[in-house]
Amino acid sequence: MCGIVGIVGTSPVNQAIYDGLTVLQHRGQDAAGIITIENNTFSLRKANGLVKDAFHTRHMKRLQGTIGLGHVRYPTAGSSSSSEAQPFYVNSPFGIALAHNGNLTNAEALKEQLFSEARRHVNTTSDSEILLNIMAHELSKSDKLHLDPEDIFTAVTEVNNKVSGGYATIAMIIGHGIVAFRDPNGIRPLVFGKRETAKGTEYMFASESVALKPDGFEFVRDVAPGEAIYVTEEGEFHSLSCADKASYSPCIFEFVYFARPDSTIDRMSVYATRVNMGTKLGEKIAREWADKDIDVVIPIPETSCDVALEIARVLDLPYRQGFVKNRYIGRTFIMPGQEMRKKSVRQKLNAIDREFKGKNVLLVDDSIVRGTTSAQIVEMARESGAKNVYFASAAPEIRFPNVYGIDMPSAAELIAHGREVEDINASIGSDGLIFQSLKDLIAAVSQENPEITKFETSVFDGQYITGDIDQNYLNRIDELRNDSAKSTRESAMSSSLEIHNQDENEAD
Repeated sequence: MCGIVGIVGTSPVNQAIYDGLTVLQHRGQDAAGIITIENNTFSLRKANGLVKDAFHTRHMKRLQGTIGLGHVRYPTAGSSSSSEAQPFYVNSPFGIALAHNGNLTNAEALKEQLFSEARRHVNTTSDSEILLNIMAHELSKSDKLHLDPEDIFTAVTEVNNKVSGGYATIAMIIGHGIVAFRDPNGIRPLVFGKRETAKGTEYMFASESVALKPDGFEFVRDVAPGEAIYVTEEGEFHSLSCADKASYSPCIFEFVYFARPDSTIDRMSVYATRVNMGTKLGEKIAREWADKDIDVVIPIPETSCDVALEIARVLDLPYRQGFVKNRYIGRTFIMPGQEMRKKSVRQKLNAIDREFKGKNVLLVDDSIVRGTTSAQIVEMARESGAKNVYFASAAPEIRFPNVYGIDMPSAAELIAHGREVEDINASIGSDGLIFQSLKDLIAAVSQENPEITKFETSVFDGQYITGDIDQNYLNRIDELRNDSAKSTRESAMSSSLEIHNQDENEAD
């Protein structure tokens, strides 16, 4: 999962892009990058780490121009080297830069096709560089010195015809402007807003609506599935549907976990969907656990807080904050290595003993992925004196890997893969475990926009919306994502990364 920002402005955009990326930091803490155009020349800075660490004053002074892109990343494919960080750019045709959130499911075939048909070399393992080269190849088919909107929309249409997967993309073409487009299923989110200045209208594209607010951009709407929007350097706005069969199937996990509660995606308030999840799950608990004498509802911060508060209301039980969160520890399910994840849970959360001692507690989390965090938290609740520890998940059992841009573990490392609820309950050590049903989760989210009834729910039901995922593909990503493979890659990279980062810092 990544966060992307693109701005066509009338004044320098570097600070606004920085602000937008900072707001989207929850979508990726592995690396950050900004690229701008001034005098028909790219200026680029990207580095590993958080936004605040990747950009210093000297970098911001260099990133001049009234048009630019930004990206925050955690790796969904390839390595975590800064060379894999976005944005990427190519010099021909015109000079094109691109930032992308998602994952291409036919990346390997596309890479071979690029070399055999277009003689284009892809230098990294990132599918974003593949996407960039495909777009550049399609734009190069025009023999014009200046592209018109029809040329750009034709190129995006061809990209959509060739590419499969989930992708929200912002591209920047020197001498032209910014092009933003979304996959035909609308799996990954993308919005845009505008603000009026004395010099004209400025446009901003971003992964979530919340990124528009810090610099006063007014939310306009979501980019539709299969739609491309082209804004020229002069601020002229053009849009067109560039897919034959486009329909909404947004990733439901955005609402469960990834997106900020103050965002709106496809006209659905993330906060409201989480409250609805709490209502549905609370009603299920009331039906199925009437025999359990629960004393208090405690969320596992912080995505589940809104869900837990609503569960407490439905059950007419006290709601308490029983854990204090260290906000400077990253999200544990994307951390490499089981031992690192186990250690980070204790660093991330600390229990308030008085809220647990002698009580039957209901712990509420947004989801259970590997089960590492859940087992540790149940143990912490018992250590703090809880009499019985019950566990509720706002999402159904995650049984299958994600292939559209979320770096979930291999299937074998998912605690619910091939297991029933009773087995999962025993594994995490709770006295009772209950999951939201998929039907109720879909109802909770679609309640905020009844026009959308279909979602990308493959991690729960194994149904991949693009229709091109077979067992061979899943086996390949298993080999890439399991902890052993990640550990080997990280070890092989560590020494070379040290040298690379040292050289880069000296150059800065």
